[in-house]
Amino acid sequence: MLKTLVLKGSKKLLNAWAFYDWANSVYSLVISSAVFPIFYGALFRVAEIEKVNVFGVEIARAPLISYTTSLAFVFIAIITPLISGIADYLGNKKIFMQFFCYLGGLSCIGLSWFSLENIYFGLLCYFFGLVGFWVSFAINNSYLPDVAYPEQQDAVSAKGFSLGYIGSVLLLLVNLAMVMKPEVFGITTDAAGVAEIKAMKYSFVSVGIWWIVFAQYSFYYLPKGNKREGERTNVILNGFRELKSVWHQLGNQTRLKRYLGAFFVYSMAVQTVMLIATYFGEEEIGWGSDTERTTGLIVSILVIQIVAIFGASVTAWASKNFGNIKTLIVVNALWVVICVYAYFLITPMDFYIAAGCVGLVMGGIQALSRSTYSKFIPETKDTTSFFSFYDVAEKIGIIIGTFLYGFIAQFTGSMRNAIIFLGVFFLVGMLLLTRVKQLKRPLE
Repeated sequence: MLKTLVLKGSKKLLNAWAFYDWANSVYSLVISSAVFPIFYGALFRVAEIEKVNVFGVEIARAPLISYTTSLAFVFIAIITPLISGIADYLGNKKIFMQFFCYLGGLSCIGLSWFSLENIYFGLLCYFFGLVGFWVSFAINNSYLPDVAYPEQQDAVSAKGFSLGYIGSVLLLLVNLAMVMKPEVFGITTDAAGVAEIKAMKYSFVSVGIWWIVFAQYSFYYLPKGNKREGERTNVILNGFRELKSVWHQLGNQTRLKRYLGAFFVYSMAVQTVMLIATYFGEEEIGWGSDTERTTGLIVSILVIQIVAIFGASVTAWASKNFGNIKTLIVVNALWVVICVYAYFLITPMDFYIAAGCVGLVMGGIQALSRSTYSKFIPETKDTTSFFSFYDVAEKIGIIIGTFLYGFIAQFTGSMRNAIIFLGVFFLVGMLLLTRVKQLKRPLE
């Protein structure tokens, strides 16, 4: 039976687009934020070592995963414009989205073989998991102006993030139960390893399966893509040419240019917080035992996700009534307050409170940033190129932000000082947003 063409702005198409957040957000929660950082630290604690030999160099666990993450984002920043150029010229961006979805999902499953003995394979799976998540997410972002009209974009963007938070929380609850009560699931400590660590490995498999299976709903309804008119030559390098073209167009798009400058600055801090929050909590908070640490960190991540569902909806309501830019300014101001509060965290309860505050503003700033950019770009069929520019800017910000965070933490000997430095990014981003012209009407 032939698939019925789904029109732009239709409820079915909007739901299919938003549902990809449900599919892939389990990666950002379980792998990036919750279980993998705990699993990674547990491997070293069980082995009672702090360093491993990689390519003939003795390197500590924290710098090793940090360097791998940075390298992955460098690769992502390079490959995203390549993919966008090919997708815009061939009109088949859904195929690329599917490829990177499957790459990410299979890499998550591959993490179940992560061990200190197989460190190269494990790091490779971690690397390609990041690549699969961020590139497929970038392509999905580029669909937003294709599937939704401007007046729909704030709401559907927020809906996507909310679905992502709900889905990822549901899976994390199952994973939490597996880790805390492995015997209930028939997971025991034996020659193959410690029960809790084995449960974490099974959770990585669940992420890969969840991601691939639920993405099929989005793939069924999303259009193939917009095919570029005219001769198709030098397809491989056209993505970089498109970035150059977008850069030149910014000269005539004052509002968009100023918005991107502000986004680049505050996004450095947002993404860095998301990547280091668990590591900060593990090192700086007095949890007590290893079990209390594991439970506390996962509960904190759950708090962030649950509150973020509410936060994304509140931000969408505020943008509708007060305008996107004014709302983003207020959200950045709240981030500054959170960073100052984080400097003084000591007890688990302090960390739980901070987690709730982060959840309130994390989903909102991501959803609203995405939809605001979608509204500001000029009318064009080459939406992939504009969103490629957006995502490359975001990834470069991540590389700079994580590097500066690590450098300041190492130089000063405290992650708390680095948190204060992130607050400066939010403050500067807030000031830069005041230079962006507000949309004519809040309902636009």
